[in-house]
Amino acid sequence: MSKIDVQGTKITVLEGNFSDYISLTDMTGVHEEGSRLVEKWISNKNTLEFLGVWEGLNNSNFNSPEFEGIKSASGTNRFTMSVKKWIEKTQAIGLMAKSGRYGGTFAHKDIAFEFGSWLSPLFKLLLIKEFQRLKEEEQKRLHQGWDVKRFLSKANYKIHTEAVKQYLLPISNLSKDKSWLVYAEEADIINMALFGKTAKQWREENSTLILNGINNMRDMAETQQLIVLANIENYNAILIKEGIDKEERFLRLRSLAIEQLNILGGTVTEKLS
Repeated sequence: MSKIDVQGTKITVLEGNFSDYISLTDMTGVHEEGSRLVEKWISNKNTLEFLGVWEGLNNSNFNSPEFEGIKSASGTNRFTMSVKKWIEKTQAIGLMAKSGRYGGTFAHKDIAFEFGSWLSPLFKLLLIKEFQRLKEEEQKRLHQGWDVKRFLSKANYKIHTEAVKQYLLPISNLSKDKSWLVYAEEADIINMALFGKTAKQWREENSTLILNGINNMRDMAETQQLIVLANIENYNAILIKEGIDKEERFLRLRSLAIEQLNILGGTVTEKLS
């Protein structure tokens, strides 16, 4: 959760992996009618048409027949709509109502910008500018964090691959163009010991992340996990040199991963416990 400042108004942004929701309640803070403006806005026929189009593009579970009924009824003098009613009737995902200390009405950024335009064109432009600034700052922090993670994930990579090259490839009976299979198998022994899944399994479970340019589970790992990764890569290299078979190596690596993650406070996956 973050805050952006638009014309002196502090506005909450709930950050997700692939979408951000902005507080409409906060956006109305300086207006005399306050949060009642949200209900006034969502009761507007043009607003409902916009919301219907957005949901149709982004929500496979959107109740289109129910929406058509709402749209037909809108525009009459006695018609009213609320965020809660809209969500319940149409299974909408673009708006959400949260309770508690940081509660209020939140909207997907696309919808929040539309609401900002309804409040004031200037407010909308300033909101977009501040939101973009927030995202740029997040990207800088993320890039810095990934630089550290990539360093940790590669700390003992050379030691590990050299052990594979010297001690496993000569006895693999594979042709040179198939040698990558040995490296991949050893990498997955490490992945299974630490993360509880192979690289292929992770890719199959995280297609959305891959579409967003994140292709490696190690890019998503905790710092503690990457420290342990470096340690067990080094340990695996030692075990390879000692001629320990892969089943026994896996059991030792898994035991070491659990022990060190428990000490460092990192996440131990269910398959490791």
